[in-house]
Amino acid sequence: MSGTSRQAFLIHVLAQLLAGSRRVAVGAQSPIPGSAAFLARELQLGPERITVLGSRRNNDFTEGGRELFDRAAQGRIDAFFLGGGQIDGQANINLVGIGDYPQSKVRFPGSFGSSYLYFLIPKVILFREEHTPRTLVDKVDFISAPGLSEPGTYRPGGPAALVTGRCVFTFDRDAGRFTLKSVHPWSSLEEVREQTGFAFYEPTVVPVTPEPDERSRDLINGPVRAMIAETYPTFATGLVT
Repeated sequence: MSGTSRQAFLIHVLAQLLAGSRRVAVGAQSPIPGSAAFLARELQLGPERITVLGSRRNNDFTEGGRELFDRAAQGRIDAFFLGGGQIDGQANINLVGIGDYPQSKVRFPGSFGSSYLYFLIPKVILFREEHTPRTLVDKVDFISAPGLSEPGTYRPGGPAALVTGRCVFTFDRDAGRFTLKSVHPWSSLEEVREQTGFAFYEPTVVPVTPEPDERSRDLINGPVRAMIAETYPTFATGLVT
């Protein structure tokens, strides 16, 4: 990889996935997705309105998280990011804990309406930097938000992709499985196979995830860093390209 930091690389990857999404919302504790939304707008990939929870300048919500849910129900958010302590091959996410609930051995922060948003927002991008069998599992211990629904269920929203620190997966809602789209330059196909706890479709040729070009790196260093600094100053200070 030609000197690009992993943070900048992942920001660029997520930004490409926002192409065509006019209204993007970013939840709490999400500096990389937030930066990706700003980069997508600077690259004119689609985002016209970006709301980052916790921001004053980049937030047109008047009631915080409550309005996030209202707008999702009204069809006024096109893309959102979700993560999980565990994610499985059917795009189920676990934000509750590890082990048999309610006697979970490890507790996560909680679901906080993730299932509601998962059902309603058309493009949900799953993002988890850690890519190990501990996080990408065959079956989650607790389903905070299901990736699939029974036929006949009203569900305009759902998973579109999963980005990790090793690769990019796309999700086929009809087939109910992930497809490996690309592998990051510092990883390998063998490593992805070894570190993924669920089965996935693997095309004959798996490309390398493209690196950000000079323009994207300049934008991350300049306006993107300045915009994300308002909400995540420490992250912005340490952000290098």
